[in-house]
Amino acid sequence: MMERVCENTTAADFKQYKSGNFVPNIRSGDWSDIGGRQYMEDTHVCIADLAKNFGYQSVGNEAISFYGVFDGHGGKDAAHFVRDNLPRIIVEDADFPLELEKVVRRSFVQADNQFAKTTVSSGTTALTAMIFGRTLLIANAGDCRAVLSRCGTAIEMSVDHRPCSLSEKLRVESLGGYVDDGYLNGLLGVTRALGDWHLEGMKEAGNPGGPLSAEPELKMITLTKDDEFLIIGSDGIWDVFSNQNAVDFARRRLQEHNDVKSCCREIVEEAIKRGATDNLTAVLVSFHLEAPPQIRVSRPGRVARSISAEGLNSLRTLLGNQ
Repeated sequence: MMERVCENTTAADFKQYKSGNFVPNIRSGDWSDIGGRQYMEDTHVCIADLAKNFGYQSVGNEAISFYGVFDGHGGKDAAHFVRDNLPRIIVEDADFPLELEKVVRRSFVQADNQFAKTTVSSGTTALTAMIFGRTLLIANAGDCRAVLSRCGTAIEMSVDHRPCSLSEKLRVESLGGYVDDGYLNGLLGVTRALGDWHLEGMKEAGNPGGPLSAEPELKMITLTKDDEFLIIGSDGIWDVFSNQNAVDFARRRLQEHNDVKSCCREIVEEAIKRGATDNLTAVLVSFHLEAPPQIRVSRPGRVARSISAEGLNSLRTLLGNQ
C-alpha cells in the first residue's frame, strides 16, 4: 500500500494545524466557456467577503468568502436569479453566521420560492462553497461538483443529484415522482434544482416536498494544512474529468505557474480538447499562497531476510568446496 506525503509538511507544520493554528490564505480564480452549446446557461460568483459585499460588517473582523456555480437549463434566467439573490438571502438571515448550515439550507429554498414569483420558465442547479476561518461548507442541489485536493488526493465534497442515484430515486418515488429512462418524471436529468416551477408534478407552492427538491445537501469540514485547493465545476467539466484527474491536472498547472485563474482557464480548455459538449465553468479556491508541493510516495519498507546459523555454515561449506 502506498501513502502520499506532502514534502513541505514539517513536524512543526503538523503540530501547528493539529493545535488549530492553521489559517487558510484564500486565493480564487474562475473561467467559463460556452463549449459546444448554442447558448451560455452557466454562471458563477466569487465573493471575497460576503457580509461586506452587502454592506454589513465582517463577523469578528473575519471574512466569510462565498463561491458558487450555477448551471441553468431551459434558459439562463433561473441561474442568474439565484447567483444574484442567494448570497444576499444568506447574509440577511437572522441566524447568519452563527448557524451557517441551517441558514444555507433554508436560503436555497427561499431563493427558489422567490424565483417562483417571477413567472419565468427555467431552472438551475446550484453549488456553493463558504469559507469562514478554517471551516469549509459545501451546499449542493444538482450535478455541479466540488472536489478538494488533500495532499494531492481528490476528496469528493458533493454528491451528484441524478435520477440514477438510488437514494435520490427512492426519495423521488416516496414523494410521488418517478424515474423514466434516466430522467425525473421523464423530463429532467437532475433530481434537485431551483426553479422549474412551470413543470407539472415537480413542485407545489408552499410545499417543499415535491419530487424536484431545492433543498441542498451539505458537507462541512475543518481545513488543515494538507488541504490545498477546491475545484468547483459545472457538470460539463466532470463529463470529461474524473475527480482525481482534475486534481492532478490542476496541481501540475499550479506547480508550473501558481496562477489560479490561468489554471481554471486551462481546465476549461482541456475539457474542450477532450470533447466536452456542454457549457463549462471552473472555479478554483486555493488555501495557500504557495504552489502545491511535490508528492513523495512512500512505500512500506521491505522486510530484511535472515539466515540461520546452520544455513550459514552450510553455505560456507558449499562455497569452500568450489
